[in-house]
Amino acid sequence: MRRHELTDQEWELLAPLIPRAATGLPWVSDRQIINGMVYKIRTGISWRDLPERYGPWQTVYTRFRRYALDGVFTRALQQIQSQADAAGDIDWLVQIDSTIVRAHQHAAATGRKGGGHRPDEPDDHALGRSRGGLTTKIHLACDGKGRPLALLITPGQRHDSTCAQALLDRIRVPRTGPGRPRRRLDRVIADKAYSSRGLRSYLRKRGIACTIPEKNDQRRHRHNRGRRGGRPPAFDRHVYRRRNVVERCFNQLKGFRGIATRYDKTATSYEAAVSLASLLLWARSL
Repeated sequence: MRRHELTDQEWELLAPLIPRAATGLPWVSDRQIINGMVYKIRTGISWRDLPERYGPWQTVYTRFRRYALDGVFTRALQQIQSQADAAGDIDWLVQIDSTIVRAHQHAAATGRKGGGHRPDEPDDHALGRSRGGLTTKIHLACDGKGRPLALLITPGQRHDSTCAQALLDRIRVPRTGPGRPRRRLDRVIADKAYSSRGLRSYLRKRGIACTIPEKNDQRRHRHNRGRRGGRPPAFDRHVYRRRNVVERCFNQLKGFRGIATRYDKTATSYEAAVSLASLLLWARSL
């Protein structure tokens, strides 16, 4: 095993989750292809600069792009979560947050306006302009052990609170037996950026407790209204101390240079890269 490659234990866990490819000339083993993908997102190099030991770079890129469009890594991530949930290994004290990722100039060279012919590719390719230039934002929900449960890719200027519901709706852990996927959480922990009536009402309707600090302006507005302002939302400082878990999860994801800086031109490919990195975090925690 070389540096940045899957161990035997990790490949034994991931092999059943990845579709097998029986065609291709010259034929390259699936493990060799996946190792090439991992090496690419771990180091952030160009596809053309992949070492020859992973086979033709066109084969690795084509397979990665096919997996990205088919949602292979997203389904694999859900399957490994399903196995962990069946074993009682998921802590449903969920934390949500976001992080800004600087987009490299190569990521902006899409060559055309619009999202192309695929309806699932956003027109802006999840690239936004901010003070720092072109940026992308990763919205992440992780369990109490710091492992990703769901992610959402948006332009960098998108506010956290507007994406919270869409992010939480992406948490769908399938059952190993009959039954609907699990979507209900025990509790959601988030910072002040997520303090809004809409999100609190959404969580209340789903029967999910939340620990979100109230913004100063919201507190003043409630005080100014007197009795009509209502009671302050419940807030447990002891539980809120666990919010650093999601920050540590981001720290592990950004250990992949291809995640810390976006080089992918399309949002579909970048989301697939983040999903693959998340899959590796799960494989290493089991």
